[in-house]
Amino acid sequence: MKNRIKALRKQKGYRQQDLAAALGVTRQTIIAAENDKYDPTLELAMRLARFLGTSVEELFILEDGP
Repeated sequence: MKNRIKALRKQKGYRQQDLAAALGVTRQTIIAAENDKYDPTLELAMRLARFLGTSVEELFILEDGP
């Protein structure tokens, strides 16, 4: 699953550490999510979307598959 976390974070002027602190996760979690190496839980996905001012559907892109 792809996401737009990094693009929206930068657009809003937040550092990875700012986002991590606001959401109560580590910077490593944000880095992994931004690099598509970690799919956040539904709760974290919703909190990310809310914090970045978007919807979950616009933040995460579900790739078509079989």
